[in-house]
Amino acid sequence: MTLNITRILAEFADDLSYDDLPENVRDRTKTLILDITGNIIRARHDAESTPPLLRAIARMGLGQGNSTVLGDGRTYSPVASAMINGTLAHSLDFDDTHAGGSIHSSAPIVPAALAAAELAGAEGDALIAAIVAGYEIQIRLSLALNPSDHYDRGFHPTATCGIFAATAAAGKLLGLDANGLESAFGIALSQAAGSMQFLADGSWTKRSHVGQAAQNGMMAALLASEGFVGPKQALEGKWGFLHSHAPNADGEKAVADLKSRWMTMELALKPYPSCRYTHAAIDGLVELMQSNNISVDEIEKVAIGLPETGLKIVAIPLSEKQEPGSIVDGQFSMPFCAAVALREGSLQWDHYKTQLDDAATLALCKKIDVGPDADAEAAFPRFMSGKATIYARGESFEKFVEIPLGEPENFLTRDAQVEKFESLAGPYMRTDAISKAPGIVFALDEPGKLSTFLALAREVA
Repeated sequence: MTLNITRILAEFADDLSYDDLPENVRDRTKTLILDITGNIIRARHDAESTPPLLRAIARMGLGQGNSTVLGDGRTYSPVASAMINGTLAHSLDFDDTHAGGSIHSSAPIVPAALAAAELAGAEGDALIAAIVAGYEIQIRLSLALNPSDHYDRGFHPTATCGIFAATAAAGKLLGLDANGLESAFGIALSQAAGSMQFLADGSWTKRSHVGQAAQNGMMAALLASEGFVGPKQALEGKWGFLHSHAPNADGEKAVADLKSRWMTMELALKPYPSCRYTHAAIDGLVELMQSNNISVDEIEKVAIGLPETGLKIVAIPLSEKQEPGSIVDGQFSMPFCAAVALREGSLQWDHYKTQLDDAATLALCKKIDVGPDADAEAAFPRFMSGKATIYARGESFEKFVEIPLGEPENFLTRDAQVEKFESLAGPYMRTDAISKAPGIVFALDEPGKLSTFLALAREVA
């Protein structure tokens, strides 16, 4: 690779200011912050992986400090808050996504940025600019790797690409210039990790290595800010990220259209707390059931078609996906997500508590076949499309959903955004705090609003 990709991205992050951002990018970033806040607050109290995480943080001596964990009345060290918030942000698998990059963006980036902003005493406009720098870098890196190739090597791009984005966001807020960011990227290179092995047994590491990406990005930025030197050409070098983590990376994609194509605007919000590859089919199934007045008892079988990349994650091996044993299993099981949607008319976080052990739901999973679909493949990677076919009453009912709900072209309304936040955070925040939070986040670029938001997020019910 002849391009000095690391330097270009370091200069981009250093140079980017709040004033450079179009108004729609600023507004979208606030929406994404509100969405990830709801995820973090619910997971702080309701994810089964949270208690052991917090116990480990305490034993490591990281529970002392002034940094905020959203939904928690205590404060922590800066790196611990980045780790905890990052893990919580991804614990429900209800956080934002980028279809082409096959990644989640806010989960590793916003927690690192919040920790750095709090440490530096930054205002909300600086926070927003730093987060956007992270979004733009993470998405481009994933596209450059080619997500399918990266997945085939066993990597989780949300974490592997996320650490560089977290480093950029945190470093920008801590005052690093392009030289400092370049060094910080070099430090981050040695921590770029995240294994897909969690799919084998439904373990919790998908959550924790996103948290570790936030934590390690914060640490890389802090080390560089104190003069610790990292290697140059962390991305394009002989042993750099784009060579080591994928077989045929296209470095041009990592730096294409900076400041002219805002990939932040391509991020989608999830209406369902499951792998994004399941969403188009869920949309189709719900519509078919409602528009054709089909009852669950009438269903003979169901066929779902997905793009090959999604098929590998949520449908293979099918026999195992039809028998999920944990929440993570359920989140990455197309048959389970489909069965719940068929029975409940939707899929919500609380359904995992009631449906994973429900005999009728598990029996319905066995009626659901999943395979490749040419139409979904043709739409990929721009869209994570899906086709749903229900066989009932001796007939077949088919629906192809090219653009699942929540994508930029089919985005959630402002009311739906607020409703999702309230449904997640509501059980664990005071009523007055819940009512105030969206307005504060949507005005986060005003002076004093960031500190107000952080204080409000610590006031748990």
